[in-house]
Amino acid sequence: QVQLVESGGGLVQPGGSLRLSCAASRLIFSINTMSWYRQAPGKERELVAVITSGGTTNYEDSVKGRFTISRDNVNTVSLQMNSLKAEDTGVYYCNMKSRLSENWGQGTQVTVSS
Repeated sequence: QVQLVESGGGLVQPGGSLRLSCAASRLIFSINTMSWYRQAPGKERELVAVITSGGTTNYEDSVKGRFTISRDNVNTVSLQMNSLKAEDTGVYYCNMKSRLSENWGQGTQVTVSS
């Protein structure tokens, strides 16, 4: 069983920045997409950003221009979050999907508050 371990969450003031990282516990072959989702209190989990094996990225409209997803190495993905807003608060989950499997991280809390 592959584990995805996220790090980098925390408390930040509005306008601040955080960088989330996610690493797989072992090699995942043929990853198709790496993604970050978030779940705000009382809301459903939503896709925030995705990067394909070919390097194509896509973002949820509210984070475009502020968040950047990157694949740091074969089994690590990061999310640079700038100009954070209160509405970015939530639990952020990493997801890695291959032809044979889909794996989720345990989530890391991001709180944007003054």
